[in-house]
Amino acid sequence: MSFIGKPVRRFEDERLVQGHGRYAADHNHDGQAYLVTLRSPHAHARIVRIDTEAASRHPGVLLIRTGADYAAEGLAVPLPQPPVLGRTSRLRGGRIITPPNRILPVDRVRYVGEPVAVVLASSAAAAEDAADLVGLDIAALPAVSDRYAAEKGGALVAEAAASNEMGRLVAVLGDVEPAFAAAPYRRRERFFVQRHTAVMMEPRGLLAEWDAASGRLTVSGAAKTPFLNRRTLARQLGLDEHAISLVENDVGGGFGVRGEFYPEDFLIPFAAKKTGRPVKWVEDRREHFIASNHARDLHGEFEIACGLDGTILGLRGTVHADMGAYIRTNGATAPRNVAQVMAGPYRIPNIRIEAIMIATNKTPIGTYRGPGRFEGDFFRERLIDMAARDLGIDRVAMRRRNLIPPDAMPWQHARVEPYGGGEYDSGDYRETLDRCLAEFRWDEKAALQGKVIDGRHHGIAIGCYIEGGASGPHESARMVVEDDGRIGVYVGSSSVGQGIETIFAQIAADALELPMTRIGAVRHGSTTHVADGVGSHASRSTVMGGSAILQAASALKAALVAEAARRWDCAEDQVAMTEGALRAGDGRVLALGELAGVSAESMFKNNRRTYAYGAHAAHVAVDPRTGAVTILDYVAVEDVGRIINPLTLHGQAMGAIVQGLGGALLEQLVYDDTGQLLTGSLADYLLPTAEDFPSIRVFALESHPSPTNPLGAKGAGEGGIVPVGGVIANAVASALSAFGVEPHALPLSPQRVWALIEEARRASP
Repeated sequence: MSFIGKPVRRFEDERLVQGHGRYAADHNHDGQAYLVTLRSPHAHARIVRIDTEAASRHPGVLLIRTGADYAAEGLAVPLPQPPVLGRTSRLRGGRIITPPNRILPVDRVRYVGEPVAVVLASSAAAAEDAADLVGLDIAALPAVSDRYAAEKGGALVAEAAASNEMGRLVAVLGDVEPAFAAAPYRRRERFFVQRHTAVMMEPRGLLAEWDAASGRLTVSGAAKTPFLNRRTLARQLGLDEHAISLVENDVGGGFGVRGEFYPEDFLIPFAAKKTGRPVKWVEDRREHFIASNHARDLHGEFEIACGLDGTILGLRGTVHADMGAYIRTNGATAPRNVAQVMAGPYRIPNIRIEAIMIATNKTPIGTYRGPGRFEGDFFRERLIDMAARDLGIDRVAMRRRNLIPPDAMPWQHARVEPYGGGEYDSGDYRETLDRCLAEFRWDEKAALQGKVIDGRHHGIAIGCYIEGGASGPHESARMVVEDDGRIGVYVGSSSVGQGIETIFAQIAADALELPMTRIGAVRHGSTTHVADGVGSHASRSTVMGGSAILQAASALKAALVAEAARRWDCAEDQVAMTEGALRAGDGRVLALGELAGVSAESMFKNNRRTYAYGAHAAHVAVDPRTGAVTILDYVAVEDVGRIINPLTLHGQAMGAIVQGLGGALLEQLVYDDTGQLLTGSLADYLLPTAEDFPSIRVFALESHPSPTNPLGAKGAGEGGIVPVGGVIANAVASALSAFGVEPHALPLSPQRVWALIEEARRASP
């Protein structure tokens, strides 16, 4: 009965594809009210007055609140920010300056879409109409529209700041100065990765209900980090943490953007508690574009130092991260990751990368699948291809020469203060490179390099990467014997569409040596299921939640044996659990259903991250007349330590690759000089569709299990996206080598590629 490693079809899908999913918008309560948020139309402005009198008289209005109202009630509540910021100040020699990110601003707004007031009414239409009646008297201020405007210092996002710099992080390994001084080859380049975001199928939504009699608050629509959000909400509302239940429903995608603590995570529960009525709010698509976290938006200037044989001796540089108006909960993750793992899977002994966080009048930055790694791989892989060409070295050979060998594991990567350092756990990086080359048929396709066929220029490229996952510090699981003899599984991990109900059932069945039909429903993500949990982010669910299930299964078997021994009045060593029942040495048998109610809970603790790794290769054709880039073949190979379910794993990889291709070729959030978002709808923001990228092939290996957890698994939810930008940019450069085109920025949209070709033609007719 070994289910781990089997391609079990997702249990969730039968219900979801029939339309039986229950998302936040599907939940309703009798007598519920509807909340609408009034958002700033200006990127930067001083709040003069917010007139709510006319709106308050509108039929059906129950509550209107502004930032000033909350402040008057002693509720000028701040959003959570990374606790590390206070320690980061040591790197600047001064304190971190970031504006106070309140739930609703009191004196000024700092980005288009920042909430300034909320209206609660008995119907959604009444709330919308009343919101239109709110008089917003604000005085526009100069907007800081991008990194370059921020550096000029004419306008300040935080008025008390001396500059628009929020803080710095520095990653260090070895000593770059002597390495660069002695290097026979060096090259410095500037790069840019555009601002874009995750456009989930289901926008955010919440339904909050306050029970005054019991003093309990229930909030449906939780995702990603329900336990952390519950602690935050409890502090803000002055409630005991256990008086609040955050309930996770079906979730239509997360990708890092969903689940952080947003203003609405306070506003909706507060309104429910204040009015005593259930309160519902569902984000529309326009709100998603202007209010949910954005991602990427990094400028980098990097220099690589090499020996004449292609050995990389050092890497140094600076990345400027446009953080938007505030640093939100996980906002520092991307600049930290760029700095810390810029070297990727390569043995680079000397590194110094400085990440500078810049404030602008844009929607704040958060995390999005592969934060910092997607950007860092684009920067690094472009440099490697450029260096290989300059040195006259085959680009595959240069990568193979520099990959970290298996006997060097565990490998210490760069250290970022105050976060510290870490190490890659295990792997043979050359194995995935060679497998990718073979599946792609690299030697055969090399003949197409730069070739023109039917007017289109062909190019190929390959890139290597690592994927950090399984972030700690713990995860919990509980198992209960149900009345029908099946085993109910409860986990702190959250589901954001990655298939954990199926995966966790496989792990539980193997651990208990039961058929999967004996595993009951896997319940996840809600704060009522286990005593504590961390949730789902940073590719942690399978490793952390799955390991907690292993421990809980062991504890449950021990509890069942103890209960059977108690009933039979015998020693525990005379009882065994076999074939789905408890059996004594004298032949007595207890079916599991007779032990209903026996349970066990366990917490798996681990702070050592896993590092999956792999290689991607792409074959593209570029039409120089239009700049259109067509993906003819895309191959991905990743070693994930141990495969729990190849079907769900391939689905994760495929989806991540498509998201990466969207970021590499299509998606961009564009602002004008006044801080207005120009691509704030699906009519303007380009997304990949099913027919755009039909030729993607995914291969998974499990040659090198992780030593950090009992499953041997490695987080694999983000690896598919990490190398895509660098691989596609190098393939386009390869295709357009006759023009001398060198992409330095994403996305490589048709207009950008066409402009690069025209610029190259003008420079060299």
